[in-house]
Amino acid sequence: MNLLVTGATGFVGRVLIDALASKAGDWNISGVVRDNSKVLHDRARPVFISQINGKTDWSNALLGCDCVIHLAARVHVMRDEVSDPLSAYREVNVAGTTHLAQQAAASGVRRFVFLSSIKVNGEVSQPGKPFTSNDLPAPKDPYGISKMEAEQELRKIATQTGMEVVIIRPPLVYGVGVGANFLALMKLVSLGIPLPFRKVEGLRSFVSVGNLVDLIIRCIESPKAANKTLLVSDGVDISVAELINKIASA
Repeated sequence: MNLLVTGATGFVGRVLIDALASKAGDWNISGVVRDNSKVLHDRARPVFISQINGKTDWSNALLGCDCVIHLAARVHVMRDEVSDPLSAYREVNVAGTTHLAQQAAASGVRRFVFLSSIKVNGEVSQPGKPFTSNDLPAPKDPYGISKMEAEQELRKIATQTGMEVVIIRPPLVYGVGVGANFLALMKLVSLGIPLPFRKVEGLRSFVSVGNLVDLIIRCIESPKAANKTLLVSDGVDISVAELINKIASA
């Protein structure tokens, strides 16, 4: 099976590429990178794509491809400095994803695995009622809105073309090499800066990058995953205060 992994040098992408390369399987892996400075060594064939938007040419990258694992995105940040965050998210996460999926379907790709976000469901679930894939979407910020809109476009493409689409909505992902918001939190804790949410008692779901990668690989392989929307977590929910204490004591 020929695989194309976007975001191959990102936090999740690096772990996925390593896991795929180490598993026994008839896989030929191509990883999308933005420039020559980010190499994949011998684990995957590098494919250079400088920018992901609604005009990106994926034709060479998709030659002979059976499955796309789309991890690349404009990620959620705590302080967005652009003047119009929603437009910026839409350019990459909606237009870029839709354009890739359309070209993938036209190239004969059989399955498209999309890393979405639990933010599509919303920010807070009702007490005793965890989020499910059947909930009505209720995103509250530009990032969540862009992921919801990307999901909607992917489902349309699946219906129109027959390409299988698998959507994964993870919560906050943690592990060695983490970046973005989790890294910022770790830096604040390491500096001993008092944080306002130590008293927040609400429980949150998290997922280790290893568990997330295991699910992604299952979604590549399993016929049962076709056209499913999957929520994932470690299965043990903790409060933000507990998380901070764990980071501080690590």
